[in-house]
Amino acid sequence: MRRRKFLGILTGAAAAVPLAARAQVSKERPLIGWLGVSSATASSALVRAFLKGLQEIGYIEGRNFDIVYRFANGDLGQLPTLADDLVRAKTDVILAFAVSGAVAARKVTSKIPIVTPALADAVHLGLIANDARPGGNVTGLAPYLDGLPGKQLELAREIVPQALVVGLLDDTSDVKSAPQRQEIESIGPKIGVKIVSAEVKQLNDIDSAFQALAAQRVQVVIVLQSSMFFGARQRIATAAAVNRLPTTYGYREHVEAGGLVSYGVDLRFCAYRSATFVDKILKGANPGDLPVEFPTKLELVINLSTAKSLGLTIPESFLLRADEVIE
Repeated sequence: MRRRKFLGILTGAAAAVPLAARAQVSKERPLIGWLGVSSATASSALVRAFLKGLQEIGYIEGRNFDIVYRFANGDLGQLPTLADDLVRAKTDVILAFAVSGAVAARKVTSKIPIVTPALADAVHLGLIANDARPGGNVTGLAPYLDGLPGKQLELAREIVPQALVVGLLDDTSDVKSAPQRQEIESIGPKIGVKIVSAEVKQLNDIDSAFQALAAQRVQVVIVLQSSMFFGARQRIATAAAVNRLPTTYGYREHVEAGGLVSYGVDLRFCAYRSATFVDKILKGANPGDLPVEFPTKLELVINLSTAKSLGLTIPESFLLRADEVIE
């Protein structure tokens, strides 16, 4: 088990590059466009992981590729405009990190390849024909696994064994949320747990959603995997602490920000791995011929400091199973 002192959220985000500044971009080098739902700061570790992946393949920014960034800062309504910016910039490939970004990019181009490190429900959304042979111009990785929400419910009960009322923080604007919510709501009654949902449609709903969950006396909260929630992880951790609610997540970044426990695929790995897709495409591969990949390594991360602040005693057996413990 790896332990470390919590040093805070990773910083040093890549700054968004305006189109007017493209005088530094050479037409002789491939141009990659990054389309992010969250802010530059919230995405900094993901950006670094992607650039590391490219570097290890042999790509050096400014020498044999250029990159421009567009971040929606949690406002999904900005994605169509930002995607159009990247198309007009004549990018050679667009890395749309979240599926909502891929949907926006696909609506404005069917020609520029789109790589998405966090695909979800891609067939239903019309982004790909199937996982083995996507067809079209979209491919990437799909880190949202069937059964994972149920496992997060199981972990919530393990952390708070007496919990009979479990809350869900649900981002109704994110296409990934509905399948997660449905899985948890179907399992809850079977194990004698009442599921209480609090809907969040915009960032300003987060505080009131936690207050509503606390008022309904939920004993632990599952925060569904969502692009908005990923970017607002510090605010969510604060709201959970104020209302003294233990929280479980699908992204480790939430725990780094002060959440209690996470279980899921490391998005930094997905960003890193997506560099291989970009490399193949820049070398002439058709994105429609590149199968979608499914990361299978799941990691359990727990913030022991948060547990102590909530007065929770985490069993040693649980700690021994953790991939990382933040103290």
